[in-house]
Amino acid sequence: MPATPVKRISPQNLNLKEEVVAINRVTKVVKGGKNLSFSALVVVGDPEAKVVGYGTGKAKEVPAAIKKGIEAAKKNLRKVNVLGTTIPHPVLGKFGKGLVLLKPAPEGTGVIAGGPVRAVVQAAGIPNVVTKSIGSHNPHNVVKAAIDALEQLRDRQTVADLRGIPVDQL
Repeated sequence: MPATPVKRISPQNLNLKEEVVAINRVTKVVKGGKNLSFSALVVVGDPEAKVVGYGTGKAKEVPAAIKKGIEAAKKNLRKVNVLGTTIPHPVLGKFGKGLVLLKPAPEGTGVIAGGPVRAVVQAAGIPNVVTKSIGSHNPHNVVKAAIDALEQLRDRQTVADLRGIPVDQL
């Protein structure tokens, strides 16, 4: 299926909450020694509006890196299709060697996810879902694979339009 263009979502009227997924200390070796900086991976989302995004930031200090990551994530927001309190169908997201499987769960199950996937799912406002992270455990790849999985979710109207049939025949 061809990739659908992502419509830009304005962060001004959203109640965004942010979560830092990973902070990495990075050094660059130069002639005068080592330059130390920090890289931060941040996930932001509005659980009520079902909007989520991620971003990375680099700076000499941790708070500045987190702030840059939040600003990058606000420019990268996406809408997520949900069905009540869970997702409409199972989906497998891929990025690099990171794979994330998302499966619908009944009411009361909660978010069964670890680390980076939990941050993405909670920021998106999905209260009941079962996940499995397969392959790479690199937080950057896992977050991007989880976002890819959430982008693949389709609602009934979109599926009916793609198939060219009315919604009641699905």
